[in-house]
Amino acid sequence: MRVLGVESSCDETSAAVISSRGDDATLDSLVILSQDVHAIFGGVVPEIASRAHLAAVAPVVRRALADARCALGEVDAIGVTNGPGLVGALLVGVSFAKALAASLGVPVIGVNHLEGHLFATALEDGAAVPPFTALLASGGHTMLLDVPAWGEYRLLGATRDDAAGEAFDKTAKLLGLPYPGGRHIEALAKEGDPSRFRFPRPMLHGGQRAGDADYYDVSFSGLKTAVLHAVRDAERRGALDEERPHLARAFQDALVETLAAKTVRAAVEKGRTRVVLGGGVACNAALVSAVRERVRAQIGGDAAVFAPSPRLATDNAAMIARAALFHLARGERSDLSLNAFSSMPLA
Repeated sequence: MRVLGVESSCDETSAAVISSRGDDATLDSLVILSQDVHAIFGGVVPEIASRAHLAAVAPVVRRALADARCALGEVDAIGVTNGPGLVGALLVGVSFAKALAASLGVPVIGVNHLEGHLFATALEDGAAVPPFTALLASGGHTMLLDVPAWGEYRLLGATRDDAAGEAFDKTAKLLGLPYPGGRHIEALAKEGDPSRFRFPRPMLHGGQRAGDADYYDVSFSGLKTAVLHAVRDAERRGALDEERPHLARAFQDALVETLAAKTVRAAVEKGRTRVVLGGGVACNAALVSAVRERVRAQIGGDAAVFAPSPRLATDNAAMIARAALFHLARGERSDLSLNAFSSMPLA
């Protein structure tokens, strides 16, 4: 069984081929074409993203098939992201996948982009399977999930404003760093003194109890405002260049501590010994390290934390193909009325 995956939810055009034999899934190829043009604007421009996907999707799919040494006629099904994401960008991938599936006479399977992120780590580590607690953190989403089994997703908490990746990007802009900001803040924070600044840990305090409205939720707008005030103060003192790495470190420490504490809190409450991280922010080494330290301290024993490599943490078609393979095995199919949606609940 071979599944071709197509991903175009934001500013990466990606295609991948996965083959399966029984319960084993093998990644045969993965091609990701990132749209660097958006760095000029400091964020993704939807119209530009859609047009770039139009130009790239066919060549990217051809390259993925060639890398997998798979002829088009050997594809058994096509999985495609149909939400959530930028509608124009999604429509490019959905339209392409439906047309290709119809021409080949094979099924097309619409995949929730967020579900794809849950499958990403399992492609690299066969132990990253349910039951587990999941933290999905990206530029557009931040949520905590309890996952008792594939296909069963229980939302525990989510961001009330900015997503973690969005907070990284906005803070990077305040500090005069390039877009996307996550990797630049992470690199700069390594040079920072953790004692120079301390920002609040939003919606995280010792008095919270299970059942409280803010027990699992996160909020980063206040953290971003705290950074803004600190940046303006440094500018008034003419010391921004000197303070920049310390500000980056303080911001990252606050965000990472908040996410790590809430994630392990969820794992403890739900009795899970596996924690899976997904999304672009999941390749932040400080976050992975902090979650592992807390899991070791609060759960111990055989508890494990799984995080994808940077290639599978970003938006990619391999995770979409893997999720599609799961739904295909359950006998699920989409029809040619499959549409794209900017928002799509997972749990």
